[in-house]
Amino acid sequence: MNQRTAGLLLIAPALAVIAVFFIVPLGLSVHGAFTDKAGGFTLAHFEKSFELYTNDMVFTVTIVALSCALIAAVAIAIAGYLTLGEHPRTKAALRWLYRWPLFIPFVVAGQVMRTFLAKNGMLNHVLVGGGLIEPIAAQSMLDWRGIVIAFVWKQAPFVTLLLAGAMASLDATHVEAARNLGAPRWRVLFGIVLPQVRGTLLVGLVLSFVTMLSVLSVPLMINPNSPTMMTVDVAYRISTHGDYAVANALCLVSLLFASLGAWIYLRHAVAKAEQGA
Repeated sequence: MNQRTAGLLLIAPALAVIAVFFIVPLGLSVHGAFTDKAGGFTLAHFEKSFELYTNDMVFTVTIVALSCALIAAVAIAIAGYLTLGEHPRTKAALRWLYRWPLFIPFVVAGQVMRTFLAKNGMLNHVLVGGGLIEPIAAQSMLDWRGIVIAFVWKQAPFVTLLLAGAMASLDATHVEAARNLGAPRWRVLFGIVLPQVRGTLLVGLVLSFVTMLSVLSVPLMINPNSPTMMTVDVAYRISTHGDYAVANALCLVSLLFASLGAWIYLRHAVAKAEQGA
């Protein structure tokens, strides 16, 4: 047995798992999306998807893009303070606190936000109790705002963890030199530190983008009414109508959105590799 054959045998179990649990289901979904009841080729399922759920597609991309922008802002702020902050106790407390949402499932995050953001929820109780608003002015935030808040609360720690690790691995010489010359921390962060870790930030945001596209529990629990996210539409087509064809078409549209995020990352990675060469 030569070395090449031995290598193929070693990776064969992994390839089999990928084929059975990814390639075959994806192939069946693609086939179902483009096949009519008679077994012929059709685009009717995509036409029906766009006819019924165009608003939800726009809503989904908008919500996920807005969440990514806010996640980036929160992650940069926390990771920047952990890297450049001057109060060890505050940094230790922040380092311990910001990671907690990482260990909380999305379904629990959805329920937490329902409890916190409802009209009679904890947030309005605090605002009314503090005299900041009148009871009659209390509003429910169980709409697009609740979905964005849940996504940011859940995914910002993940991006922060990646970003803080990348910042901690940087050569501190340039940072110390800039601080010795009197540069403020915000200028050091955006002028020296962040340009060196933007690739890591992009990776975290792309992974978060794909993750948020696939989450069902949060929009289902916070805002199941139209407009809502495409994952809710997929679940509705299957559970209510048994319409797997349109559900498969919606999944492929969602996959297209996710592929766009992957393309942005790969384009950045290729450009960085060319610069390094």
